[in-house]
Formats: sequence, structure tokens, C-alpha cells
Amino acid sequence: MALRDKLREVVSIQDSPRKIALSFAVGIFLGMSPLLGLHTVLGIAAAWLFKLNKFVTILGVYITNPWTIVPLYTFSTWLGARMLGMGTIIPSIDWNAITFSYFLKEMKPLLWPFLLGTTSVGILCAVLGYLVVHHAVMKSRGRRREAP
Repeated sequence: MALRDKLREVVSIQDSPRKIALSFAVGIFLGMSPLLGLHTVLGIAAAWLFKLNKFVTILGVYITNPWTIVPLYTFSTWLGARMLGMGTIIPSIDWNAITFSYFLKEMKPLLWPFLLGTTSVGILCAVLGYLVVHHAVMKSRGRRREAP
């Protein structure tokens, strides 16, 4: 199913624009979280716990996929390193002596930048996602403002 078809499905859901947009925003935030491998489970749990739209939440979670995860996590780690004032973020690695434990030891300094960066990017994208989806739902329903 194409992205355009998914968007049509989202804007046609019979929930309030706020609930649809919030469901998407929560999904985006969780999809961009550093908890790789738990995104789907967290999305379903959050949708159930906060009574969000499960379909829209999972759609937001899947913004992060095999095509987007490497650039997203790379940029987020770089941003986190900049926010923490780190000058060098790529350690020099002795590729001839690499083991899993060596790799983890060398990457340990990137843990805080990774956590800070993914959280920051996730919050920003969730806010933007909320605004875009809320606007799209309102526009598709022919209204500019949601009644209280």
C-alpha cells in the first residue's frame, strides 16, 4: 500500500483530529527512540494504555524502518554529541583486532549522545508529526478549527 493510500486511511478514521494526531505523534516518538527492537511492542502498549488509535500509532512507529534507521540514528547521535559539546565522535578503531567486546568498549562514549540525540529528534519529529497530521485531518474534513 502506497504512502498516499495510508494517509487517506489516516485522515478518514472516525476519531477526533486530536486523537489521530496524538496517536501518530506518540508512534513517531517511540519509533525514533533508542529502544531498537521494542518499537512495535511499545507502540501497541502505548496505544492500549493511553487509548490511542492503534493503527495510526503503529504507522507512526514505522516511520523508522530499515531504510531510515541508519541515517536517523547517525544524525541523532551526531546531534547529541554536538549538544554535549563533544568534538570527535568517531573513535579510531583497530579493525584488525576487532571483537564484539572491543567494539562495545570503543562505542561506549557514544551512548549518552545517542540517547540525548534520539530523544531530542524524537520529540521534535513528534511535535511536527502532530501538527502535520492534525492539519491534514482538519483539511480533509473541511474545517480549520476543531470544536471543543
